[in-house]
Amino acid sequence: MATREPARSPEQRKQHVLDRLEKDEDVWVATASADGVPCLVPLSFVWDRGTLLLATRRSNPTAVNLSPSGPVRATLGHTRDVVLIEGTAEIVEGADLPPESGDAFAEKLHWDVRGRSAWVYLRITPHTVKAWRESNEQAGRDLMLDGTWLVR
Repeated sequence: MATREPARSPEQRKQHVLDRLEKDEDVWVATASADGVPCLVPLSFVWDRGTLLLATRRSNPTAVNLSPSGPVRATLGHTRDVVLIEGTAEIVEGADLPPESGDAFAEKLHWDVRGRSAWVYLRITPHTVKAWRESNEQAGRDLMLDGTWLVR
């Protein structure tokens, strides 16, 4: 029988989420077409200005599903250490991206798509953030609602 860790406090969970957003490089991104066809892809990201900044080809379903902006879900972690982020995403052209944001993306991921016309950035603004590991963390998994952190 597996021994489960004790449930973390909301403050510990929030810090864990912030650490993951700072250190992780990839996130699963879920969108749906206007016809309701789901799309789930992994994309590299940087945590920038309280948002997730990603890049993809403008013709990929993820970008098309969000044109000009739309709801999105993103997840970090595996099934026993979940960070679930719900929010809205906007498409940002490389020329419109603040230089500091583009630099942060390029520095972290060693990849720079500014100036490549086939590519766009996606900026996900979180509205809801939930985190849990096991069933003992199901209660209290909401860390952000309506764009406001519930814990300090």
